[in-house]
Amino acid sequence: MNTLSASTNGGGGGGGGGVGSAGSGGNGGGAAAPGSNGSSTNVTAAGNAAGDEAGGDASSRRQATRVFKKSSSNGKITVYLGKRDFVDHVTHVDPIDGVVFIDPEYVKDRKVFGQVLAAFRYGREDLDVLGLTFRKDLYLAHEQIYPPMQLERPMTRLQERLIKKLGPNAHPFYFEVPPYCPASVSLQPAPGDVGKSCGVDYELKAFVGEHVEDKPHKRNSVRLTIRKVMYAPSKAGEQPSIEVSKEFMMKPNKIHLEASLDKELYHHGEKISVNVHVANNSNRTVKKIKVCVRQFADICLFSTAQYKSVVAEIDSEDGCQVAPGFTLSKVFELCPLLANNKDKWGLALDGQLKHEDTNLASSTLITNPAQRESLGIMVHYKVKVKLLISSPLLNGDLVAELPFTLMHPKPEEEEHPLLGERSPRASLAGGQPLVSLGDGGEAGSAAGGQAAQDVPTTTNLIQLDDDEAQDDDIIFEDFARLRLKGAETEA
Repeated sequence: MNTLSASTNGGGGGGGGGVGSAGSGGNGGGAAAPGSNGSSTNVTAAGNAAGDEAGGDASSRRQATRVFKKSSSNGKITVYLGKRDFVDHVTHVDPIDGVVFIDPEYVKDRKVFGQVLAAFRYGREDLDVLGLTFRKDLYLAHEQIYPPMQLERPMTRLQERLIKKLGPNAHPFYFEVPPYCPASVSLQPAPGDVGKSCGVDYELKAFVGEHVEDKPHKRNSVRLTIRKVMYAPSKAGEQPSIEVSKEFMMKPNKIHLEASLDKELYHHGEKISVNVHVANNSNRTVKKIKVCVRQFADICLFSTAQYKSVVAEIDSEDGCQVAPGFTLSKVFELCPLLANNKDKWGLALDGQLKHEDTNLASSTLITNPAQRESLGIMVHYKVKVKLLISSPLLNGDLVAELPFTLMHPKPEEEEHPLLGERSPRASLAGGQPLVSLGDGGEAGSAAGGQAAQDVPTTTNLIQLDDDEAQDDDIIFEDFARLRLKGAETEA
């Protein structure tokens, strides 16, 4: 069997914020306010040189808890969130839980509300005129965070630790998203487009107001874009294969094409092997074989529209023809990557929290066809095999298509012997620490700040120690989203 192998190499984006300057040594330094907004600082417990060294050894023996934070423009309200990606497990979705730190002197007799909104934007933001917006709200949930309502559920361990660190002005919130809500998908904007791009996005909002229907002011509200993602199922489907034939007028013999994939489920960045077998029993010549991976994005709204994009393709080499009476077997390898398709408008992506975190949109798993419209955008992939035949007819080519699934693999969750059942689930992404708060909350030396920076962390965003006597550090990372090329949006 002749084999033709081709693959594309995608460049991986790396991001990371720098660490702010460490506080000066001494006993007179004060701790940074939890809701402070601006330049970041490393703060750790103060002490003499021996104490700093012992503190560094103690920090190295315990794991750190990473938490994202974002403050309002006036710094009076700050949201702390354990993770930015929430996993859809088909039967349920990870809860959205965290705390909001408020300034009671500023809020006074007003209230603080939390809101989670899933919306589908199907037109550019700059086209919104005369009160008409090109968007549809798919899901909305809200609750009053302050003054706290009667608790109907226990706090998660993340919330307990945050409230212990931040003090009585921190209040918990908890949202549950139903499984039928759509996954976060965005359509790649064209060069020069400004404003929010089309797609489905989730937004967590906390604001100060009298009523939940009040329009939030930018100065005293916090908006965070989060993602709802789904992992690949544990069991893949049957291996895709297809057989097609083409006959010509007044000719008894045919051209037979067999195509198959090595499996049905692929992970992002994985090569796709396409097995092609051609048997030419006609008097025509197969001039060339083209193999490509196509992405289909179905817009499920008032009317159904579909975007089709080729995300990987390869042709047989020159001189590779199948003459009458001959057969040919080949294996084509393709690798669909966003790195090779950054200039294609309308390409479906997996959200856009960060450009480095973005990749081609994962396949949409439909559990209930009746809720098709609520999904917003449905994404699926197919491999297309095309034989170019020397024929006087315009439609003389032979085409076969093989559907497959493209998703992220489910990460292996590390078992932690001290985690209780109320612990938040592990997150999907990490980050560079910007602010580290020690147990005492006092300013420390530069050596102590470096020790806090060197705290070992795992791929999980949250690792909590259940030993109350040995409290763990909490590392706060500023919640920010980098801009996609062609779009200017903020977190």
